[in-house]
Amino acid sequence: MTILITILDAFGLVTAAAAAWFWYLSGTRRLRRVSRFEELDHSDLNRIVTAFNRASILNRQAAKAAAASAAALALRFAVDLGARV
Repeated sequence: MTILITILDAFGLVTAAAAAWFWYLSGTRRLRRVSRFEELDHSDLNRIVTAFNRASILNRQAAKAAAASAAALALRFAVDLGARV
């Protein structure tokens, strides 16, 4: 039973660290600011949409890792509670 609790603790820590890393990565990529006097062409719009899509993908991965971490820690508490009963 202690091995299962240790594995769930380790999995919870690793997935929480992965979520933090993904959110860090999504926040580090900045868009180039566009002046109102500048004329946007297709490549500018493509670059903006691509940056939004990449940030969205990283945020989705971070949310999945955070959910996995929460599930692992909830299972760990359930196993610990079941072992005490």
